[in-house]
Amino acid sequence: MKFILGKDRKQTCLFPVSLEDSIESQNSVRSIDQFVDSLNLAELGFRSDFIENGPPAYNPSVLLKLYIYGYMNRIRSSRQLEKECRRNIEVMWLLESLDPDHNTISNFRKDNAKAIKKVFFATVQIARNFGLIGATLIAGDSTKFRAQNSKKNNFNQKKIQRHLDYIDNKLEQYNKALEQSDSENEKEQINKDIDKHQGRRNEYEKLNAQLKASGEPQISTSDPDSKHLIVRNNITEVAYCVQSTVDADHNIPFDYLVTNKNDSKAMGQMLQRAKTILETNTFTALYDKGYHTGSEFKTANNLGIKTLVAIPGIGRASQAPDPKYNSEHFKYSKENDTYTCPQGNILK
Repeated sequence: MKFILGKDRKQTCLFPVSLEDSIESQNSVRSIDQFVDSLNLAELGFRSDFIENGPPAYNPSVLLKLYIYGYMNRIRSSRQLEKECRRNIEVMWLLESLDPDHNTISNFRKDNAKAIKKVFFATVQIARNFGLIGATLIAGDSTKFRAQNSKKNNFNQKKIQRHLDYIDNKLEQYNKALEQSDSENEKEQINKDIDKHQGRRNEYEKLNAQLKASGEPQISTSDPDSKHLIVRNNITEVAYCVQSTVDADHNIPFDYLVTNKNDSKAMGQMLQRAKTILETNTFTALYDKGYHTGSEFKTANNLGIKTLVAIPGIGRASQAPDPKYNSEHFKYSKENDTYTCPQGNILK
């Protein structure tokens, strides 16, 4: 049986193939290379001044090209990107055979977080220049990302007070047991339990003080910026809420914002950002029922932006005894500032 045979690994070539010849003309790495070279990295905020002592530093453009390549190919790990520099021919071409170590890659990402965000908005501007963003119809929505903080390490005033009440109750029981005990060994064990619970009580008192000082309704101990949010229906998680806005012409995302709040108070801020980015307010914005909040409609009206938001259904607790008399069946007259009920009666 015949098989397709490979080339002999020890075979030498009279005219060796260069890296340039190995990358086809339509490869996306060529776009990354051209895009980064067109940016003014100093204006975007990338550090460009380095001390002359010691080994020379990598040009920020080199590390930015690697970061964008990793983003486009779902390679987030700095160690994995380091491996790609030595074995991936596309990365070798893109970085001109440079191979920064994982610490250099990680520090670049950490030290230039704000500048990297500005690079995203630079891509939006390029898309606009090529007519890929129509700025006539946009849509906004959110995604919840679970934080590195368990529900156990998230506290609000009610939860802290519940723990304090439980500990106070246990301390009271231990003190009564201590009074009634005659055995020295038993008293010693009870005193250890009292010290343990007293230590826990001190920790909750510190958390209570931190919560009051922050002015926030809740506090997370492992991931301080995260909050306890409703993810879907009645399911909750300690998470982040990432708001994003997409243009309808070619489904290109042109804005995003990482928050720790639910959707109900997000629409106004995202519309303000969209108006700034698109430099117009003549577009129409679409949102789902989670964004249906009066104060956000007021913001949209002040911005002069046409906004369509799905009307949420009436909850079971808000239903009228007779569904015919639910609020959607009452007609409002703007001229007279009155409502007309299903029976035709006028309500002021």
